[in-house]
Amino acid sequence: MGSTTPRTHLAFHHDAKLHNLNVIVSSIRPFSTLEDANRALFKQGTDQDFAVVTDKTIFHPQGGGQPSDEGTISHGQTVFRVIAARIDAVHDGQVLHFGHFEAGADPPSFAVGGVVEQAIDTDKRLLYSRLHTAGHVLGAAVRHLLEAEVAGFDELKASHAPESAACEFSGSIEGRWKAPIQRRLDEYIARAMPVEIDFWDEDDFRANGLERLIPDRSLAPPGEKFRVVKIVGAEVYPCGGTHVETTDLCGETKVKKISRSKGTSRVSYTVV
Repeated sequence: MGSTTPRTHLAFHHDAKLHNLNVIVSSIRPFSTLEDANRALFKQGTDQDFAVVTDKTIFHPQGGGQPSDEGTISHGQTVFRVIAARIDAVHDGQVLHFGHFEAGADPPSFAVGGVVEQAIDTDKRLLYSRLHTAGHVLGAAVRHLLEAEVAGFDELKASHAPESAACEFSGSIEGRWKAPIQRRLDEYIARAMPVEIDFWDEDDFRANGLERLIPDRSLAPPGEKFRVVKIVGAEVYPCGGTHVETTDLCGETKVKKISRSKGTSRVSYTVV
């Protein structure tokens, strides 16, 4: 049921509006037959679960601070429920769709080489996209306010998960900055700034004065450019996630608190 497969084309990188897509099955493997490193990616996996690989996908695999999409892959009456998508830990560039066939489904009807339809949970996708864009807008707001105010300031990493959304920065951001950050964040959200996707190489980063953002070359497929998200009028971020089209579509975004530990500050947030 399995086979050696090439990299999965990330269709959502180029068109995040795709909520349904016909794809070709590259491999189907029972969860129990996966390598240890891949079984570890789906800790709740059981002997009733499978990992499906397709030639392309609209499922955003967990990564970059964004949770995995969920949804279905179907063929006729056969429905495979996708619980999680992850980047394969063994085979470079493949996306594993973890889950199970719904009751009464016949796994062999999912033939390698056959065409199936992917469908994502659009409500969860929208929530994750709002959170991800809001995280970048928050990062831009904090940078523009505090880059010259906080010693050793830099943006570090972020989580865009619903229960743990936060941006981390080097340097000590005092609690008194919470209200100014909220005001700047509100301003950027209200401006309805366009959120654009582009693809840059190292020279593009340099040409835009953003050498500090050049990602590790290993993060892009051989011969391909890096995907970037531009919050027009604010910042540019190397990013593989999904986003809303303008900042106002993030909806009301609230700074929850600022915490500090060992020279790092964490600004948590939520969308309403």
